[in-house]
Amino acid sequence: MNIEFSSSPQSTLGIEWEVALVDAQTGALVPRAEEILAAVHSQVPQRAEDGDHPVLTGEFLNNTVEMVTGVCRSVGEAVGQLEQMLGEIRRVTDPQGIEIYPAGTHPFSRWQDQSVVEKDRYFTVLDRAQYWGRQMVIFGMHVHVGVDSQDKALPVQDHLLAHYAHLLALSANSPYWNGFDTGYASHRAQLFQQLPTAGIPYSFQNWSDFELCVSDLLATGVIDDISESRLDVRPVPKYGTVEMRFCDSPTSVRDLSAIAALTQCLAEEASRIVDSGRKVEQMRPWLIRENKWRAARYGLEAIIIRDNALEELLVTDDLANMLERLQPIAVDLGCVEELAGVARIITEGTGSTHQRAAVAAHDGDLRSAALDVVQRARRG
Repeated sequence: MNIEFSSSPQSTLGIEWEVALVDAQTGALVPRAEEILAAVHSQVPQRAEDGDHPVLTGEFLNNTVEMVTGVCRSVGEAVGQLEQMLGEIRRVTDPQGIEIYPAGTHPFSRWQDQSVVEKDRYFTVLDRAQYWGRQMVIFGMHVHVGVDSQDKALPVQDHLLAHYAHLLALSANSPYWNGFDTGYASHRAQLFQQLPTAGIPYSFQNWSDFELCVSDLLATGVIDDISESRLDVRPVPKYGTVEMRFCDSPTSVRDLSAIAALTQCLAEEASRIVDSGRKVEQMRPWLIRENKWRAARYGLEAIIIRDNALEELLVTDDLANMLERLQPIAVDLGCVEELAGVARIITEGTGSTHQRAAVAAHDGDLRSAALDVVQRARRG
């Protein structure tokens, strides 16, 4: 099977941000997404879904709204589009007592009570995944980074996988789920990998390996389209991008911009390594898997495996080293301010940290976690 990769201008980006809708008083999830989207679209002229314009759309559950930017040259441009869409949503939701809830999971609303949007592709997921599919009451952030050559797609994927723990630890924002303290900083990371086509990608040695994998999945009916391979990082040949899909939905635009900037800089770093004639190191898959678990469990307190030499380091210490290393790239990409937000997250804490603090301050009441997310989202 021949899969043609449509190249894009290097390090352009697009961001997808999934947020839930909750009752402003109780913080509980509300199944109003289709209604809210219809109201927004009646007030705002429809944008062409051509990749050049931001799009506001629905998702798997009827409590979820997804904001998708167009192709952007900078993180600042992408964030500007997301803020515009946030404003459009709030103009409809505010008068109705509905709030925007951006986090990886919801602390107390039961997955059993959530309704799925009536679309065939979603029912197909449920029919195949059954119990595990029904539990996917999760909300994430995806970042597409443009790649100017097919030869760079897998090296960029490998480089992002080698930094999986750093990105996941920064975005960790799902400590509670279905009324329980999970003990994890990112419970969403554990949930989403239960889908049969999700999780850590395979270790492809070349583009032919990737083509063979997709061909096998299509031929055996595992997927009906390449987009149904929901791996944590994946090449997207149609758009000429590599997509990072594993971060929890960040509560604030500031946190989102920091995570997007780090993703963009790492992808550009991999591109420059390839351009210089060097090879991006492919981290051994069992080490990536262990790093994913450590970051999901401990967040910014995780001690991660840095490389195939098995050096271990506190993830925040390694992030500090990375920020220094990536600074020249951030200057070139125009995301110095956004990348500096990584240090702020390390100092102030992640969404998971803030949720736990809110619950501790309110005698274990999980409603306080949901309402804290709402308030932080308001403050931006």
